[in-house]
Amino acid sequence: MTLSVNAAAERFEIAGGFKISRETRTHAQVVVVTLTDGEHTGRGECVPYPRYGETLESVQTQIADIAAVLRDGLTRSALQEAMPAGAARNAVDCALWDLEAKKAGKSAAELAGVGLLKPVTTAFTISVDTPEVMAEKTRAAAHRPLLKVKLAGPGDDERIAAVRKAAPESTLIVDANEAWDESCFERNMAACEAAGVALIEQPLPSKSDDLLAGITRSVTICADESLHPGKSVDGLRRKYDAVNIKLDKAGGLTEALKLVDQARSQDFKIMIGCMLGTSLAMAPAVLIAQKADFVDLDGPLLLARDRSPGLRFEGSTLFPPQPELWG
Repeated sequence: MTLSVNAAAERFEIAGGFKISRETRTHAQVVVVTLTDGEHTGRGECVPYPRYGETLESVQTQIADIAAVLRDGLTRSALQEAMPAGAARNAVDCALWDLEAKKAGKSAAELAGVGLLKPVTTAFTISVDTPEVMAEKTRAAAHRPLLKVKLAGPGDDERIAAVRKAAPESTLIVDANEAWDESCFERNMAACEAAGVALIEQPLPSKSDDLLAGITRSVTICADESLHPGKSVDGLRRKYDAVNIKLDKAGGLTEALKLVDQARSQDFKIMIGCMLGTSLAMAPAVLIAQKADFVDLDGPLLLARDRSPGLRFEGSTLFPPQPELWG
């Protein structure tokens, strides 16, 4: 039977807003792809990434352009060649996984060969702000075992010291979103080492991250923006110790599973990350989380309202998705 294909834009308010080094947001904007064969329905969600020129409109256009071949039975394997890596392909790929699982009467994890999904501990994000405001927000989250701290460049040494003082027991990972440069790199690195930070995500702009090659450090440095959409991990090992795999950049669960294997073969640590989306966007990433060293899938925790049904969280413990949500 011919598939029905729909791509709808949705908005979800962010509780208290969300601020990183290059933008401030009040709402999560997502695109949801729904595929229906008349009996079964599969869904996938993506978050357009402005850094790579993606918008709600451009993603919906990409999906509309592929709709005809989807209706005729385009496979997940063929999809990898039919669409470029990015948010649009992620939503379609995850919807196909969900549809396949529903039709087979099996979980997506079983179809992927991942095995029985287990609960994981996710990071909880502290937005960038003044040291005083970040310390206040951190104190409210200090009971969480893993905190992800957004940074912004100059002054990050004071920010990370304030956060560490406010959460002395939590494991800290930090994300500079490419905001450091040579003027503050050494000072910020030293502050992170002094605070016992476990991982620094993308400290330098991807175009000028050669500074990372060969430097001695005690903190794991993780590539995010330097792992470009549609690219492999090849060539990153001399600069990075870990890679952040995001389904929206990989272009879906199918490619993300391959990236995990590539990363492990090159002795990278693995972080599974997310854009700011709902439980529907996080659900497929839970499969990757089973093999990850660091899990950052707190998108739904940052929303004023998640979709229903959503993922189950108990504190920072994230439980596998139920079939009613995805997979």
